[in-house]
Amino acid sequence: MLFSTPIPQARLTLRVLAHLLRYPDAELRAHVGELRAALLGEAALPATRIAEIERLLDRLVLLPALQVESDYVELFDRGRATALHLFEHVHGDSRDRGPAMIDLIQTYEQAGLYIDNSELPDFLPVLLEFASTQPPPQARGFLAETAHIVRVIFSALLKRQSPYASVLAAVLELAGEKAEAVAVPDEPAMDESWAEPAVFGGCSTEGQAKPGQPQPIRIVKNAHSPTSPTQGARA
Repeated sequence: MLFSTPIPQARLTLRVLAHLLRYPDAELRAHVGELRAALLGEAALPATRIAEIERLLDRLVLLPALQVESDYVELFDRGRATALHLFEHVHGDSRDRGPAMIDLIQTYEQAGLYIDNSELPDFLPVLLEFASTQPPPQARGFLAETAHIVRVIFSALLKRQSPYASVLAAVLELAGEKAEAVAVPDEPAMDESWAEPAVFGGCSTEGQAKPGQPQPIRIVKNAHSPTSPTQGARA
């Protein structure tokens, strides 16, 4: 992709975005002032986008801590369309996810960066922190490779009217992309998608009835013993 204007230095901005997409614990909220100063000082984003992110920063310190933290969990940990692990959107739980993780780890290590075992390499904040260490052209190119996934997450956040949508929009803009929404299908409620059949509620498989009904018994001949067939009875 060719860019007609110089690529801005966005090292600090990328790190601010990475912090904002992490769990908003007390330590993160204590540094909101520094995050704001870095964002404004570097000015790598349009003024309107910075203003949107500032409103998110205000929200992190003005709302009760419990509400801020529970909102984050509900949004990113209980929503599949808003998951911040990028390969979940591409590979799900398939076997392809493992090799993709290894390739990404090797990309980090070739640049001299190593992540600890507490985080997965496809976690968006980790990708943003890696991009912040690269020269501007390489950082933009790296982010552009993930833009199609970031756009889906951005669209899902926009659909939920979440202030975090501004952070994903900023990531797209730093990748040289427009923050345009795409269609995102409705997600089933988490409780519904994780629902299990009622215990002892019976099932539709042949040979089992509901509680209170006679349970059929199959008599199976024991192939290893010539004794009476009742030895092989199975309920």
